[in-house]
Amino acid sequence: MNYSQEHLSEASKIISKIDHSTIENMALILSKIKKNKGRIFFLGVGGSAGNCSHAVNDFRKIVEIESYAPTDNISELTARVNDEGWRAIFTPWLKLSKLSSKDAIFIFSVGGGNLEKNISPNIVDALMYAKKKKSKIVGVVGKDGGYTASVADACVIIPIVNEKTITPHTEAFQAVIWHLLVSHPLLKQNETKWESTK
Repeated sequence: MNYSQEHLSEASKIISKIDHSTIENMALILSKIKKNKGRIFFLGVGGSAGNCSHAVNDFRKIVEIESYAPTDNISELTARVNDEGWRAIFTPWLKLSKLSSKDAIFIFSVGGGNLEKNISPNIVDALMYAKKKKSKIVGVVGKDGGYTASVADACVIIPIVNEKTITPHTEAFQAVIWHLLVSHPLLKQNETKWESTK
């Protein structure tokens, strides 16, 4: 088996093992956020930050839920890193945005955050704040899910099929899951371009 076959075979195994009931629960949670005119704040770093940006577009355009990713504002992001440190990039942003119990935090992360190992402490701090504000928490994470999985209302943990490809599969399946969600009958508001073209 060549590498391409191996990688795609791993992806197929992941699909067969993903907990679809958790995804359905996530769709239900987000549909209630939409009904209550709440917002979604997408949080992630590295490749997951890029996924957050794309997901914001889809949830705004297809689902019509007000959505944001703090990492989209590079000026504010780097100012906060410079002045307050890496750990403080999300929580002050959420405070200024008046995060409330009507809103949801949506985490994209490979590790899910772990203070003891100093993995994504910014995500952990943001989730602690979200818990205080009684916001809903959902996520798509890898490995053991870290702090995100322990506090989320619904969290999809991407199954590990190869210890050497945890990151690429987790980040790839973040996209699979959010595209599934914006296509879900509970959430989808508008047709996507090519599907609406006759």
